[in-house]
This record gives sequence, C-alpha cells and structure tokens, in this order.
Amino acid sequence: MPYQNKNKILLSVLIPIYNEEKTLKKLLKRVKSIKITKEIIVINDGSIDNSLEILNKNKELFDFIITYSKNRGKGFACRQGISIAKGEYTLIQDADLEYNPDNYIDLLKETSYGHQVIYGSRVLNGGKTNNPGGLRPYFSKFANFILTKISNLLNDQNLTDAHTCYKLFKTKIIKNIELRENGFAFCPEITAKISKLGIKIKEVPIDYNGRDYKEGKKIKFYHAIEALISLIRYNF
Repeated sequence: MPYQNKNKILLSVLIPIYNEEKTLKKLLKRVKSIKITKEIIVINDGSIDNSLEILNKNKELFDFIITYSKNRGKGFACRQGISIAKGEYTLIQDADLEYNPDNYIDLLKETSYGHQVIYGSRVLNGGKTNNPGGLRPYFSKFANFILTKISNLLNDQNLTDAHTCYKLFKTKIIKNIELRENGFAFCPEITAKISKLGIKIKEVPIDYNGRDYKEGKKIKFYHAIEALISLIRYNF
C-alpha cells in the first residue's frame, strides 16, 4: 500500500457529528478500516440523541474527541478539528453513510501529482456505485448545480460539485486560512479562500449514496441562501 508511513500521520479525518446515532458506529468502523496512516478526530456538535453515548462506548474507533453541549454548526466543528489536526493532509467526513471512505485512496492519489486541494465530486462519472450521482432530493441537486456555477464564475475554478463533503487539503494550507462561518456556508467560504490563494482545485469522482430528509438529511432551502451570501461575501 503506497500510502503507509509509519513515521508520521498521513491523513487527519475530521468527523463532525450532530444526531447521527443510526449510522455513527458503522461509519467509524469503515473509516477505521482504511489501510492508511491516519488519525480520526470526532467532533460531537451538541448532539441530543445517543451519539455521544455511542462515542463513549467505542473509543477504540477514533483517536481524539471534541464535544460541545450546544450545537454550533458544521463549520464551527470543522474549525475545531482543523486546529488540532496533525496529518500531512486533512479530510472532512460526514457521520452518515452517504460518502464512502474507500474513496480516500482516490483523493490521496492526486497528491502524488502535486495537487494540494482535492474535492470528491458526486457528479463526475466513474464512481464505483451504479449511481454515482446518488439519490439526493431534487432541490438539493438543483441548488448545488446553480451554486457551483456561480462559485466557478466568482472563483475561477472549473468544479462540478463545489459543495461536496469530501474536501482534502494540505493541512498546512487549511490551517493558515482564517475561516469564520459556523454553518454549512463554510463550504463556499473555503472554496473562495482557497481560490484567492491561486490554488486550482482538483476533482475526482466518488461514490455517493444520498439519503432523503426522512432519513435525516440536514440541508434545507435556507442553507442554499446562506451559501449564496457566503459566495458573495468572500468574493467582494
């Protein structure tokens, strides 16, 4: 396996968690099983279900835990994880089962070609599932399409999926960026600030098993509005 390095941590995996008791343990087992040198940092962002109890009973499945009694938002949680990350690269992983940790290898491969920021695209063909685009709610797909087009125009990128969860960064780069957004708007904020550094973002196709709102999907209409505001705020 070309991505093993016994002398240092290759990848810091950040897992923000908010009420994911149904999928959390299974997801952690899948992340733990990936054969790369890594650290798993879980951030319990004020869960009011049994997520924290599950974490406390399965400490062998992660390396570090940060926990808050009040929900502060995915962006806030990710910032806390970034602040303690020690890996050469840092990746964001949702605590549901929409994204496949097997794709870590696909993202990491691109670092050997000099890419410092790699996004996993749910839109590009080539994923290992029968439906790489997933079964996302129609509005979610449409909003992502429009927001990605606007993001490309403002940021001079050529992305197909700007709001994907799977974002892999050279850790020293993401640590030196001042991030402010607490909610889902941190996603367009990151893309804008990476772009202002003149870094071209590489995309690779990933697997995606989208869930709907009944299954716990948290993206709502107002998140799209927040994302649009964020795109404008950090470009003008």
